[in-house]
Amino acid sequence: MAAMTADEISAIERRFPDVFHRPAYKRFWPLFLIAGTVLYLVYALWFFSLPQVLRESHWERLPLFLSQWISYDLQPEFRLDQPQITPKYPRFSALGENPNPDWVIKNPDGTFTVQIDGDAKSVTFDKTRATITHDGVTVPIALTGGKPVVTGPVPDWVTVHDDEIVARMGFAGEVRVTVDRVKVRKRFLGWANFVFDTRSPFFGKSAGEVISLIVSGPELRPGTSNLALAADNIWNNAQWQHGDVWTKLLQTIVMAFLGTLLGGIVAFPLAFFAARNITPSGLLSQVLKRFFDFMRSVDMLIWALFFTRAFGPGPLAGSAAIFFTEIGTLGKTYSEALENIDDKPREGVASTGANGLLVQRYGVLPEVVPVFISQTLYQWESNTRGATIIGAVGAGGIGLKLWEAMRTNSNWANVFYMVLLTLIVVFIFDNISNFLRRRLSRTLHDYNRLQAAQG
Repeated sequence: MAAMTADEISAIERRFPDVFHRPAYKRFWPLFLIAGTVLYLVYALWFFSLPQVLRESHWERLPLFLSQWISYDLQPEFRLDQPQITPKYPRFSALGENPNPDWVIKNPDGTFTVQIDGDAKSVTFDKTRATITHDGVTVPIALTGGKPVVTGPVPDWVTVHDDEIVARMGFAGEVRVTVDRVKVRKRFLGWANFVFDTRSPFFGKSAGEVISLIVSGPELRPGTSNLALAADNIWNNAQWQHGDVWTKLLQTIVMAFLGTLLGGIVAFPLAFFAARNITPSGLLSQVLKRFFDFMRSVDMLIWALFFTRAFGPGPLAGSAAIFFTEIGTLGKTYSEALENIDDKPREGVASTGANGLLVQRYGVLPEVVPVFISQTLYQWESNTRGATIIGAVGAGGIGLKLWEAMRTNSNWANVFYMVLLTLIVVFIFDNISNFLRRRLSRTLHDYNRLQAAQG
């Protein structure tokens, strides 16, 4: 192959100046983009003080916080200043009335042993001394002075305060010892009394015993079948409040559906007047488009705060917030879909002498209805998630109940239960919406092929 001369190379460069003499900003734009991204990240680190935040965060609390989502604890307390040492449990203990757990043992010599994790982690005590055992390490504590005193080496899992000694035993729990009391926190995996609470006659019974009572046992409440009684006890569980939680979850679903449906109904006719290729008035098109921008620029959360003030807390405020937001969102997406239609079907219908309404019905709607439905389904899916958030500001639904549970800062298992239910509902609706959108996309594709074949 012959080499090109300098004149030939110069001629090619003159013919294609955009390739051989590109402006600097086109040649170096990847470098500018990388440098801008790095500078922005450095700015964000400085603006949010991320190094300091990460350094001062209490990461050691994270395992305990997460464990509270999937476990529960029992906290017996033993008063040493009483004539007799007896365990005392919180008023609403998961063990119910008159608890007698097998891990609280009264020894023949009058001492008590509380097994926190079997024999590996336990505490044995009377009024004069206490002995804490942790994986083979024993810590003796004297209680005869004015404050508890460790009479030996202090391991790193024991903290000595002025009037209290705290032994932390990881996930299993902890022991707190003072001269007048011993308090134990023992943690269990799972959710306590999730099916039946302590008031139920089925409480404490195994699954086999419950099934036997439902199928063939004597009536536990005269005039009510055991099956109806069991269902009532589960629905009205005082600790987990299944009935209220599921009712609020249904409110959230209805809020999302109603708000999206009403928003779509209002946005549908307005979109035709906002589309430039449909409306006869350019001014009307611009006014409606700015109206859509306003409606969707105000966040759903702000609308929820406004309507909560207007209507009071409840699902009506949530539905109204979603409705107003969707007028703007769906109005914009509908009008943009109308502006991108193929004009040939409309021109064909108009050529038959049909009036304007029939032109829209037969020349426009068959092309845009699948797109409208697909967009509406996507917004419904998104609003199912959003309805949970706006519920936290008083707009009803499970979001309000979730916020109430979080404010107690002690009921994280219930919080996780409601979060899990919300995730399941969102997952189901996501899949339903995706399935319907795929079917609609297939329908739209088949319609376009038919139009092309007829054209």
